[in-house]
Amino acid sequence: MDRYERLSTLLDMLGQRGKVDVDDLADELAVSAATIRRDLDHLAEQQLLTRTRGGAVANNVAYDLPLRYKTARHASEKERIGKAAAAMVGRGTVVGLNGGTTTTEIARALAIRPDFNQADEPALTVVTNALNIANELAVRPHVKIVVTGGVARPQSFELSGPLATRILDEITLDVVFLGVDAVDPVHGAYAHHEGEASINRLMAERARKVVVIADSSKLGRHAFAQICPVSAMRLLVTDAAAPADAVAAFQDAGVEVLTV
Repeated sequence: MDRYERLSTLLDMLGQRGKVDVDDLADELAVSAATIRRDLDHLAEQQLLTRTRGGAVANNVAYDLPLRYKTARHASEKERIGKAAAAMVGRGTVVGLNGGTTTTEIARALAIRPDFNQADEPALTVVTNALNIANELAVRPHVKIVVTGGVARPQSFELSGPLATRILDEITLDVVFLGVDAVDPVHGAYAHHEGEASINRLMAERARKVVVIADSSKLGRHAFAQICPVSAMRLLVTDAAAPADAVAAFQDAGVEVLTV
């Protein structure tokens, strides 16, 4: 386990438990107590937790982690989801991608599609409000990249706010792949941040097809701000660890489910 994976795991544990103990973490992660102390001190400097005597307690921000710490969480599942979603995209498609680790995997899979790479001109158009996705795709000649305006949010690299909505009012997307913080078969898709939820909602409204991408850890959960109701979702792409009852609940709600 490298350092970023360990930091991500520590934050996961803290989010689940509310508080953690250095000696217990050292035993569970098979590293020294000194290593755990350094990790907790580093996360405290990032204001992602509060250090206590012998451990740490959670801050509210720990539930909306910076993208760099989310990358290692459920990495293999996100990669599979990304490849499966990218395989759905045909030549000439206008694709919407919001920010997040799983949508970044879709962007990477689209970037290396052999059938797209052979094109002399752009084979597809990607509209995104995520600076990291735009950065990865801007150097790909077979992708026409369109970036919304807005104010960048450091946690997710997403652009949001009134400036981000102007371009979306003038275009139509064939499909939008929505990365979410939580998705529920009754209430729909959610994000932690209301600004991101607002721009993501507009992307969904401008798309002919809404595909929610979420690893199984996000199913049946809620977050602060709704992106779209379940009635707006056409397809949910998740991993094979998704509980059967959760899959059935989405299907009963009229959402097609693909597990990979």
